[in-house]
Amino acid sequence: MSFFSMNKKTPTANNTQRINSKLFTALTTGASIAAIGALSMTAPTLANAKTIQPSSANYSFTVEDKYKGSATRTLKKSGNTWKYDVNARVAGVASAAQSSTFTITGNNVSPSQASTTYKLLGMGRTHKLDFNPSAKKVTSNYKGKTTTMDMAQQAFDDLSLEVQIRQDLLNGKFSGNYYMAKKNKVEKTPFKKSGNTKITVPAGTFDTVRVDRIHDDNSRSTSFWLAPSLDYLPIKVSQINDGKKMDLELTKVN
Repeated sequence: MSFFSMNKKTPTANNTQRINSKLFTALTTGASIAAIGALSMTAPTLANAKTIQPSSANYSFTVEDKYKGSATRTLKKSGNTWKYDVNARVAGVASAAQSSTFTITGNNVSPSQASTTYKLLGMGRTHKLDFNPSAKKVTSNYKGKTTTMDMAQQAFDDLSLEVQIRQDLLNGKFSGNYYMAKKNKVEKTPFKKSGNTKITVPAGTFDTVRVDRIHDDNSRSTSFWLAPSLDYLPIKVSQINDGKKMDLELTKVN
């Protein structure tokens, strides 16, 4: 899955677009767990639920040990409102910025707005989401087209999804049955926990919980390693998509 849908017709631009779509698939997947899935609103609110803490972290990623990029993620809280921002780039070629605004009540994350903007070779797109939980609707705006979708179960954008997954793991409520708001639909996407392991990345060595996306296509795989000591912050992400192997690793926790 890619955030890019550029229409430039020259062969060179098309080739570069395809390459860097893979780069940003890795970047946005790793920088925000949720480029590939989302969560259910059916989990009960916990009166004494633990809550993740504000944080800032840096990442590096590679595609087939050739193309390199970086990302910075910042999670802040002001009153009852949380704001999550991700800024990522492939130097001289492409950049992406994501943001999500939400609240956390007990264990449950409730997004209100989200935005993703990317630029590739000077051209770009923005995708916006507006959530209305009381009406059980989510509105998507992309390329000038507005689509309002039913939200029978709580849907999430990329970043609020990551926070909900981390909340679920922190409180022992991970279900694997999750939902995500995309450009024109709300889609169910399953995950599974695949055990615990210790891994080493540029930021250090961490005990982690591995979470895998369950794909319909056996040629695709996506795995996340999340650190309980850092409120289940993603430490490493590995993905194979269309024959491209992508790895993302934590370089620094600020």
